Amino acid sequence: MRTHSVVPPEGSAMIARLMLLVAGGALFLAACSGASSEDDSAEETTTATDPQPTAATTTNPDVDGPAVGVLASGPSALDSMFADEFPEPLIDPDEVISGGPPPDGIPPIDDPVFLDVVDNLELLPANEPVVALEINGDARAYPIRAMVWHEIVNDTVGGVPVSVTYCPLCNSAVTYERTINGVETTFGTSGRLFASALVMYDRATETLWTHYNGQAVIGVLTGEQLKAHAAPLMAWDQFRSTYPAGKVLDWTQSGFNRDYGRNPYTGYDDPNNTPFLFRGRLDDRAAAMQRVVGVTYEGSSAAFGLETVSGGEGRASAVKVGDSDLVVFWVAGQSSALDAEQVSTGRDVGSTGVFIPHAGGRDLTFSYDGEHFVDTETGSLWLLNGEAIEGELVGDKLVQIAHLDTFWFAWSTYQPDTSLQSG
Repeated sequence: MRTHSVVPPEGSAMIARLMLLVAGGALFLAACSGASSEDDSAEETTTATDPQPTAATTTNPDVDGPAVGVLASGPSALDSMFADEFPEPLIDPDEVISGGPPPDGIPPIDDPVFLDVVDNLELLPANEPVVALEINGDARAYPIRAMVWHEIVNDTVGGVPVSVTYCPLCNSAVTYERTINGVETTFGTSGRLFASALVMYDRATETLWTHYNGQAVIGVLTGEQLKAHAAPLMAWDQFRSTYPAGKVLDWTQSGFNRDYGRNPYTGYDDPNNTPFLFRGRLDDRAAAMQRVVGVTYEGSSAAFGLETVSGGEGRASAVKVGDSDLVVFWVAGQSSALDAEQVSTGRDVGSTGVFIPHAGGRDLTFSYDGEHFVDTETGSLWLLNGEAIEGELVGDKLVQIAHLDTFWFAWSTYQPDTSLQSG
């Protein structure tokens, strides 16, 4: 097993405090609980809601399993992960550990407020990261300066109920539909971790779900799988130029008082670090905290080290995932949210998109001309979101594949059969 010492950068009280907490046996309340600032009011304390007393918590005895519009009933996995009524768990409950805060102690945003991008172009520093989500023409940005403190935003985008999720400890942003078997619910933070990653719970049944792959792993819904939507991390400058008619989350209307803009994980994004509160075996094909682009497609998974798909101001990399040909777009300009004391001053890690390189009835090959991606076959110009804005294929859009910009330890834990291209 590879181990690394964590050396806090000069002036970083947060990482030093984390080390003291670990040494003393405490869990990461300081860094990951989203603890209120000293002037926060008591009304901001949130707790898990009771299971919703609707059809979502009843079963139909006349069918084999719940009917559409009905969810199985049973005890809450928040209360106990070992109830006899639960199906066989998909992960070892003993490996699901407390991160310190109670359920929803890291409070999701349940009533998000948005601003029009066109009227707020200077709302964020140009290089700050946002989660970029577009469904049915509705494009929204969720700034990481907010997600790092809340981890979940329950929203409806393009008419689709979704939960936008972000786990700082594995730097993974994933968006899921929050409708299960025809029942709309919301998701909260359980206060627990599995393999140093966020464990969510649904508020209909209080089943536990792994944020990283959207599976119900402990509780009455064990085995259910959430539908994911592509929601890559993107620099604010790239989002506002790509989606000028989009919307951006107004974090000042979150209902909570947090030090938005400050990174509570200063120095965490360091390839020489060890993942926090990680239990399990580290895959030593790469450093645990190395950044990778992780892709699962057509039953195969692959990881591409950031250094293999980045370079200069931009780059298009033809890659293979299993037997499928894909392309990874990368452009410079996005700061790491988990590096420096302020999100905007983190090192440049760039932004990525993963696509099927096919449009206009033909396979395409791509390069970067210093401003846009260009396909060799037609000379059309393409944006980071896979949309052609000039040339023969103008108006076409590449099929985008959901991917994760994440750390190797997390990707290899959840995708143990992954291939790796790095170096």
